[in-house]
Amino acid sequence: MNKISYTLSAVALALVLSGCSQPSAQEGQQPPPLTIDVAQVKMAPVQSWHTFTTRLQAPERVVLKPRVSGQVEQMTFKEGERIEKGQILFRLDPRPFEVQVETLNAQLVSADAALMQAKSEARRAKQLVAEKAMSTELAEQRAATLRQAQANRDAIAAQLKKARLDLEFSQVEAPISGVVSRAIVTKGNYVSAGETTLATIVSDQQIYAYFDVDERTWSDKFAGVDATDAVTVQLQRINGGASVPGVVDFIDNEINPNTGTLGVRAVFDAQQHGLKPGAFARVSLGAADATTMPLVPERAIGTDLKNRFVLTVDANNTLQYRLVELGERYGAFRAIKSGLEDGDKVAANGPARVGPGMPITPNMVTLNLDDTRLVIAQRDTQLSAAN
Repeated sequence: MNKISYTLSAVALALVLSGCSQPSAQEGQQPPPLTIDVAQVKMAPVQSWHTFTTRLQAPERVVLKPRVSGQVEQMTFKEGERIEKGQILFRLDPRPFEVQVETLNAQLVSADAALMQAKSEARRAKQLVAEKAMSTELAEQRAATLRQAQANRDAIAAQLKKARLDLEFSQVEAPISGVVSRAIVTKGNYVSAGETTLATIVSDQQIYAYFDVDERTWSDKFAGVDATDAVTVQLQRINGGASVPGVVDFIDNEINPNTGTLGVRAVFDAQQHGLKPGAFARVSLGAADATTMPLVPERAIGTDLKNRFVLTVDANNTLQYRLVELGERYGAFRAIKSGLEDGDKVAANGPARVGPGMPITPNMVTLNLDDTRLVIAQRDTQLSAAN
């Protein structure tokens, strides 16, 4: 009986020892390193810029009004078409103006005849006075009559000149080249000089974008910029698409004390890019020339209190803590002013699941910057459209 008890005790002890030794063996096994995405920093030229909203304006815009009053006889253009400077757009009934010209022509002939007679009598009076056959008083009267005849003739000539101008103005010409609007007044309507709007014309070769830069931004980023530098800007339309290049061609001469902003104007090629006056757009102005900097994914950057850092991968595939100074953001990427160099590798997804000192298995990924705008343009770029 005692021998059986000893045997059972030995078996139980062996099982306990076996159970105790199994966890110890498992604790000695190390888990495999975590596989994470790793990217080599991308060195690329980047540029800081500021974006402003604007509405496009035509350099020239004319509200067409008649210079004489009359009835519209003919409209000689197609609404919405491009017209040239000097092209006749409206014709008023010319007959009243022609009658006035004919009347004044007749009056001028009469005035010329009266003037010739007055000149002849004045010459005769001088001779008679010299011969003492006429009094000085009567001679002076003939001289005065001559001056009156001359003044009358000059007045009629001036009226005739105006009448001829009115006849010329009965044909309303385009003062600029551009695109004409719809006709506000059509055939048969009576129009008043300087009051009735016939149509509007806007130039279509170039287009302006006016925008305001706040005083602090201008002083910090653009203090050395002059309109003669032809600083390149980029225009982005509201519907997206390719950006449109242009240049700054005007900077106001003073800061508006009411708004604290400085007025700036950029010019673009309207015909080449199909830009229309009145359209909403955004204008981006580069603050400096492009500088080559390291670029990393924005999500690769972590925050440690007030510090920004990335996790770099060393030669032993171990993550290391690296403080960085951030630059501008470009889409999904961030420029790094200091802390990284060409050839450094970083944890592409940041410190979400990993930390410094951890060994990893790197899964190398490539940073694709093809669809990310990094540079507006160099400042010395000039456009033929702006010249």
